[in-house]
Amino acid sequence: MSSTLSRQDGIILSEGYFSRRHPLDWLFAALVTAGGLYALFNYQHAMNGYEQAILVGTIPAAIAMGWFWRPLQLLMGGVAAASLLALGAYGGDLARADQVFWLKYFFSSQSAILWMSLLFFMSTVFYWLPIVIKGQGGTLELLGSRLAWAAVTMALIGTMVRWYEGHQMGPDIGHIPVSNLYEVFVLFCWMTALFYLYFEDQYQTRSLGALVMLVVSAAVGFLLWYTLVREAHEIQPLVPALKSWWMKVHVPANFVGYGMFALAAMVALGYLIKQQATQTKWHKLAPLWLLGLVMCLVPLVFRKSSYEAGGMYWVGYLTVSGLIAAFLVLARKPIAQRLPSYEVMDDVMYKAIAVGFAFFTIATVLGALWAAEAWGGYWSWDPKETWALIVWLNYAAWLHMRLMKGLRGTVAAWWALAGLGVTTFAFLGVNMFLSGLHSYGEL
Repeated sequence: MSSTLSRQDGIILSEGYFSRRHPLDWLFAALVTAGGLYALFNYQHAMNGYEQAILVGTIPAAIAMGWFWRPLQLLMGGVAAASLLALGAYGGDLARADQVFWLKYFFSSQSAILWMSLLFFMSTVFYWLPIVIKGQGGTLELLGSRLAWAAVTMALIGTMVRWYEGHQMGPDIGHIPVSNLYEVFVLFCWMTALFYLYFEDQYQTRSLGALVMLVVSAAVGFLLWYTLVREAHEIQPLVPALKSWWMKVHVPANFVGYGMFALAAMVALGYLIKQQATQTKWHKLAPLWLLGLVMCLVPLVFRKSSYEAGGMYWVGYLTVSGLIAAFLVLARKPIAQRLPSYEVMDDVMYKAIAVGFAFFTIATVLGALWAAEAWGGYWSWDPKETWALIVWLNYAAWLHMRLMKGLRGTVAAWWALAGLGVTTFAFLGVNMFLSGLHSYGEL
């Protein structure tokens, strides 16, 4: 019998799932299991039954993800090792964050998240450099990819350490860091980047990174402004409604959807750029002008007052946005030359929306169950709930048209790009312009 297939009496026998596992896969599974059980037996007093069930379920889920995509094994191992190093350096004393070198400059939560921000910006730059510097595209894009991996790693380390720091501040303060806009923007950044890196690996093309990292960098820009204006990096106690185990499953599932929808939108932008690369009539370059207009309007939307706008921060944001929009228009031909085929972009767009829709559906159901427990009703037509339904219906219709009517090409790309606007309003606009039961993230 060969290592993969064997013929016996004309029947092809496939190698079993577990027999295909590499020794390192089993070592990874053993380490994840040991770590999960250690946490369960040593900290079960701090968890209720539901939280213990989530922890137990996380063990096979993490193993399955590591086996499905092996780069995750190295990512999880690196994050775990660095997080344990940081926890050991703290030694139960948060004051050591300003005394220990590794904590002060690398592994305290705020330091790690600032490194994440810098690395994402650098990754975006290196993904874009091949458009300007000819002949070194492969090397520069590879460096951009490696920097994106480093940024994801630092984001996860910052998240893990922030979780620990909250619990050290007091038993009523510690919580999983997915409770406010600051924390979920970190979640959005690393999730979107990691999803992109998966597609990059599967399709063996790094050319989409230039576009996808734009939306990640935009999120990082908002995160830095929010930190500057609101001092949002400070850990705060949870409001009563958020003190629930439902938050641990509802919010991450939601942001799988948000991340995938954002990724699909930027791939759709690439599709439209490639389609209009040879267009010489400027008034027909609608997708690029539209993106530029939206990017430049962002500072005006947030500028409620000089102080709240962050002063010169939004002037810089407006300038950079205008330059990016102009560059997309002027460099559309070299950008299009580096992009993958229409078929690849269409397939990535479809898979991203399909996965995002599945998780967004799960998150909506979980949110309804959480609402029933917290407020006594599954649905109250709160603004956030209403816009979540609009987002769900938008992508449900997109998938229906794709599967039933064969939606492809320009219409599908425009629709996916417009979907990002709908999703963004559900994510941020509701907090800015509407009020309701979900108004936890003040702008």
